[in-house]
Amino acid sequence: MPFISVTRLRLRAIRYLPGFAWFAVRSRNQARRAAGFRGGALLNDRRWTFWTVTAWDDRASMLAYITAGPHRSAMAHLARWCDEASIVHWDQADAALPSWPEADRRMRAEGRPSKVRDPSEDHASLHFAPPRQAVAAAVTPVARPSP
Repeated sequence: MPFISVTRLRLRAIRYLPGFAWFAVRSRNQARRAAGFRGGALLNDRRWTFWTVTAWDDRASMLAYITAGPHRSAMAHLARWCDEASIVHWDQADAALPSWPEADRRMRAEGRPSKVRDPSEDHASLHFAPPRQAVAAAVTPVARPSP
């Protein structure tokens, strides 16, 4: 049963974009090689907002990814760089990634805000515009050699 993780981050200023982009590329590459990663997608939304949706074999696989390597290093900057950040997780029966409208619906209904130093007025309530879907990119696992 796949474990789904959705994140939404909004940078509070364009000056954080270069550092964010550097960590985003490294974290994406880390995810592609992570044990248990089934696939994902990245969405570059409006107003310096970025969504991710990832599918994992289980919660343990996802936790191993987020607590190591580039992703762990990136998390140290989240509170300072973002004025909105939220996350939601769930198990689902099928292996298909949820649609962006479904990720948005789940974020609003079941998500939780992450700690940020300078939250926007809408951060705690998860009040934000629905995501644009025009600029999403798939993230596929790196093929592993057969034993």
